[in-house]
Amino acid sequence: MALGTLAALAFCLIAFLASGGVNLAPNTWVQVGLIAGAAATVIALLLLGNRGRAWGGFTFSWFAALAAFTYASIAWSVQPANSWLEANRTLSYLGAFAAALVLGRLFPGRWRALVGAAAVATTVVCGYALLVKVFPATFDPGDPYGRLLAPYGYWNAVGLMGALGLGPCLWAGAQREGPVLVRALAAPSIAVLLAALLLASSRGALLAAAIGAAVWFLLSPLRLRAALVVAVGAAGGAAIAAWGLSRRGISADSVPSALRVSAGHTFGLVIVLALCLTAAASLLAVFALDRVQLSARAQRRVAISLLAMVALIPVAAVAGLAASRRGLTGQVSHVWHSLTNTNGSVGDQPGRLVDLSNSRPHYWSQAITVGEHHLLAGVGAVGFATAQPSSSGPVWDPQHAHVVHAHGYVVETFADFGLLGLAISLGLLGAWCVATARTLELRWLRGPRAPPESASAAIGPARASVAERAGLIALLSVAVSFGVHSLIDWTWFIPGTAVPALACAGWLAGRGPLSAPIGRLPRSRRLRRAPGATMAIAVTAVVAVLAIWVIVQPLRSFDSYSAAETAAIGGNAGAALSQAHAAAVENPVSVDPLFLLSVVYNRLGNPTQARHELVLATSRQPSNPQTWQELGCYDYAHHSPAAAAELDRVVRLQPASSPAIGDPAAFCAGAPA
Repeated sequence: MALGTLAALAFCLIAFLASGGVNLAPNTWVQVGLIAGAAATVIALLLLGNRGRAWGGFTFSWFAALAAFTYASIAWSVQPANSWLEANRTLSYLGAFAAALVLGRLFPGRWRALVGAAAVATTVVCGYALLVKVFPATFDPGDPYGRLLAPYGYWNAVGLMGALGLGPCLWAGAQREGPVLVRALAAPSIAVLLAALLLASSRGALLAAAIGAAVWFLLSPLRLRAALVVAVGAAGGAAIAAWGLSRRGISADSVPSALRVSAGHTFGLVIVLALCLTAAASLLAVFALDRVQLSARAQRRVAISLLAMVALIPVAAVAGLAASRRGLTGQVSHVWHSLTNTNGSVGDQPGRLVDLSNSRPHYWSQAITVGEHHLLAGVGAVGFATAQPSSSGPVWDPQHAHVVHAHGYVVETFADFGLLGLAISLGLLGAWCVATARTLELRWLRGPRAPPESASAAIGPARASVAERAGLIALLSVAVSFGVHSLIDWTWFIPGTAVPALACAGWLAGRGPLSAPIGRLPRSRRLRRAPGATMAIAVTAVVAVLAIWVIVQPLRSFDSYSAAETAAIGGNAGAALSQAHAAAVENPVSVDPLFLLSVVYNRLGNPTQARHELVLATSRQPSNPQTWQELGCYDYAHHSPAAAAELDRVVRLQPASSPAIGDPAAFCAGAPA
């Protein structure tokens, strides 16, 4: 109970504190917490861990290699300051994965805690997103969008949380043991998850949810019980979403505040009514599941009927395509063109759920182009945001604004890390798949051998094995849903969505085979008799402190930079110089402090030192067109002949800027003089 409560609180705290993953200060402290938690679990392993095979160790090694490669990319990155931040994020993710891996080894019987924590955290986050729509003036009066944004500020992340919670909630409702109230709450939780998913209008999250649910129903030994749970929950969620999507005050953009508030209050009543009805139906379903015992023959008939219904979906889709005005082949061609059109776009209205057009092909084509120009090792972690214009040729279409992420793990990894990064990521995926298959004792695609669903056929250890397998399949569905969504979006950059998935993945890798748990010692090791463990604990503590220092440095630099800006605005040049120099030392790959130093020195009448800071910026980030722009514009303003070569360097790094640089006076209008 305590472990599950702590995990749920941690997941919720990360979601609300880290938000969209872009605010430096809260994300830094989240990363510090993850590293500290990982160090604590490793020390617990050294003190309490039983001897046995290092399950998940190979997977951890690949993950560590990815983190190390991310840090190494700072050396060749086009934007090393951003790469440092991304390396810190990757290191903290490694810590979350390692902590779950160790806990799965030490406490293999506590799997319910993690499954329950995932179910509770996703429901809380999605419930909060709906609550913002109910009380918009209280929680987010400035939100102009109809799609759900809170707490991440990104609708697809909200939708993904709805997808991640489906597997754990299916387990909670389908399990044979446990309090009746807990099992009855599973369907209302599913209603909240699905309502948030649909109101976020996230097509990628729908795909992730469908594949995650498919994993559950394909592998879980409780699939028939879960079918009733999901049917009840889906009915409630569909009712909530249908009402919300049909009301302009809920789902439309830029709606007057009064209309939003009025529609929100009514929406709250609809949610309460739908959840009450769903809970009542769920309670009846729980009692029915506990009292009705189906024979093996009846179970097969029900399973065949459900499979037939699912199989009819693609048949109906093909029939619909054939009956369309374009015909089957014409409609397929149209669908393919819509999915791959690099000039495609889609609005934010609810109709986007059935619209095939999207902007992903444009982002992906840009990322592929960047990767082709830096084939082996890429442009450095999150370098795509800086490097993409250098490979874009002509000026972009206005509808395709500059984007920070390539909206897809594979293409972004290719752009940022090249073929080496893809190879490491593939190795990590392969190692994790092998470890997970070993944990679940899967036999290729035939699924696990498990007793039938009737309670009488699963008693004692066999029944416990069935229960745990169902719980671990729920964890697998979380990891798979997250992985699928990461293929088509950038939500792996958001800790609130990534950490729960990494925790589930780590537990699966470190648990070891179902039939061979390792567990912990009955008593802690005596360090006086275990010098090796003592040394390992000391090394762990030192590494953790060093990692935390590395993670905190960019934040320290940012704080010093902010203080320098404040001092410069206030006319205190001495304090501004002191704080800016401190910021430059604390983050030796950032150029922002150097730009500020140049401005301050220029105001003090020291143009030589002002230019020196800009030259130093080009040496820190020689592949970043911004550094050459700042230097070139400075020299242009001071009538230096070096400006021509420096601005030409900008064009070579960023061809899209060529037309603008044709008029240097206008191009440099905003540069420091």
